[in-house]
Amino acid sequence: MTSRNHVVDAGGYPTTGSTESVARYDRAVDLLLRYHPDVLGAAEDLATKDAAMPMAQAFLAYLSLMSTDVPDLDGARAAATKLGSLTLNEREAAHAAAVTAWLDGRWHAAARRLDELLIEWPTDMLALAMGHLLDFFTGDARNLRDRIGRSLPSFDPDEPRAAFARGLQAFGFEESGDYARAEAAGLEALERHPDDVWALHAVVHTYEMRGLVDTGIAFMRGRQDDWGTGNLFKVHNWWHLALYLMEAGQYDDVLDVYDTEVHNDHSSGICLEMLDASALLWRLTLDQVETGDRYTKLAHAWDGQLFDDHWYAFNDLHAVVALCGAGRIDDARAIINELEKYTASSRLEAGTNQAMTAEVGLPASRAIVAFTEERYDDVIPLLFPARARFHHFGGSHAQRDLLERTLTEAAIRSGQRDLARALLNERISLRDTSVYGLLARARVLAQSGDDVDASRARERAAAIRARFRAASAD
Repeated sequence: MTSRNHVVDAGGYPTTGSTESVARYDRAVDLLLRYHPDVLGAAEDLATKDAAMPMAQAFLAYLSLMSTDVPDLDGARAAATKLGSLTLNEREAAHAAAVTAWLDGRWHAAARRLDELLIEWPTDMLALAMGHLLDFFTGDARNLRDRIGRSLPSFDPDEPRAAFARGLQAFGFEESGDYARAEAAGLEALERHPDDVWALHAVVHTYEMRGLVDTGIAFMRGRQDDWGTGNLFKVHNWWHLALYLMEAGQYDDVLDVYDTEVHNDHSSGICLEMLDASALLWRLTLDQVETGDRYTKLAHAWDGQLFDDHWYAFNDLHAVVALCGAGRIDDARAIINELEKYTASSRLEAGTNQAMTAEVGLPASRAIVAFTEERYDDVIPLLFPARARFHHFGGSHAQRDLLERTLTEAAIRSGQRDLARALLNERISLRDTSVYGLLARARVLAQSGDDVDASRARERAAAIRARFRAASAD
């Protein structure tokens, strides 16, 4: 007879369940760390076969919540209800509290509960991974870095999960602007686990933020077998490659990546992938690249989401982008009207997302509509005051650059040259190889009649772009 209640998991902590069920749970966590597609079936199988195991239900609830998709909330609620009916030890009860807070829309409270859990049980890898995602979803760059920093010394350095924790830390360093340390940490994690797609993603971000596009292209192409297929994070990493190719001016290749990897008839239809599709098409629109009927198909895919539930403002914005790109302005306005009612509500259960929507999601969505209607002067008072708060509604610096570029383009197109010049000076001071920044600067200089400096900016952009294209051809 197999004992229960005295089994320890891979983190070394007592876990309610049989030896076999805890082993299945540990394997499921390992699949999650690799974003392996089998994690979905493993979670469902675990919660079914080991229904009385609290961590099985917690795992399934977390997996449903991390998609940020409204349709997945029912599955999370069912798992949470089952979890609440079980006898829990102290750590399992802490997980149950975090799940409940997240389901209630109290994202920050869920993150804090996992902070507290990890202080007592620092090598609980599920808590570490879910807390890290919550920090990402809420734009908490400091805790993206420091949550891992608090736990990492408690891991045995030779234990495989220590390297995965290091990969998480790499992304925290990157979002905190510590790009050299982020790159080193990510590469260190990849030496242990070449298929650690989150660590790879962190390194890719460092090259993006420093304007090292040629380095980024070579890095991704050289490791494509590790990230390009067979994992649940591949779409986002293909999106990053597409951003590099865009800076290289290879728009046909960008569209090919979009069609084959980012969004097509076989796509999963989950928000985390569709927002990448929206963001990529919008950047192409800002660069005045023809996108055919792609917006129409993408907007139709977004129709499957339930926006009256107001679950995550980051998703709402990207749905508005797709609708505007498809010419469905009235539908975009319908979402905005609902968001206006939502932010005006005094419901206590509205939670974290209400603040996200009021501070960033709503003005940003209005700005996208205004830009689409070529009311560029109206874009600026919506986005410029919110710049310092863009991170409050989640995502990464690279993802939120969609709003920065929209603001810059609006300033250029509305003839507000001083603002456009200031924004471009800021961008180029951080990334002096920014092809977009240099070409946009040339446009502003040309508007001012400075044809000589405009020509110099275009020549520099062309030289950098040629270097980037050469890297892509290698």
